[in-house]
Amino acid sequence: MSTRTPLISVETISTIQNGDLHELCDATEAAIEDGGGFGWIEIPARKTLEDYWRGVMLIPERILIIGRVDGVVASSCQIVRPPKNNEAQRFACQLTTFFVAPWARGHGLAPMMLDEAEAFSKSEGYKMINLDVRSTQESAIRRYEGAGYVHFATHPKYAFVNGKYVSGNFYYKEIE
Repeated sequence: MSTRTPLISVETISTIQNGDLHELCDATEAAIEDGGGFGWIEIPARKTLEDYWRGVMLIPERILIIGRVDGVVASSCQIVRPPKNNEAQRFACQLTTFFVAPWARGHGLAPMMLDEAEAFSKSEGYKMINLDVRSTQESAIRRYEGAGYVHFATHPKYAFVNGKYVSGNFYYKEIE
């Protein structure tokens, strides 16, 4: 008996279609429930998630990248451009809100998302990508370090989760 290999795809999008919004919210809820909700600890009301994702699309400094498994949105990340008034740091962008829904893990989606984020950043002329991640996100940390991101600092009280402080790690990668 053969097992079918799922179709994995990644794209940088400029609009969210209604079906994609529903799937993106589903994937976000699954990631939050699994403990990797890019800041959320509890699953917010569905309208809050929908408003969040619609809002992302309205902010010119935010670029949304989504990943799909068999055509269903399963992951996302964002590239955040620096503010226009920050000339000294306009060479660097921020990678943020990176997650893969638990049901979609193990198919190579995360490295494809990271490759897309780096390719987009490079095409926009950035020389550096910065990111931060909770220290509890061990597989994300392995992924970033394996992709050449350099750990340069740890904040001991980066987040407050379930009544306890959680440290956070800060990384950068030169992409020239």
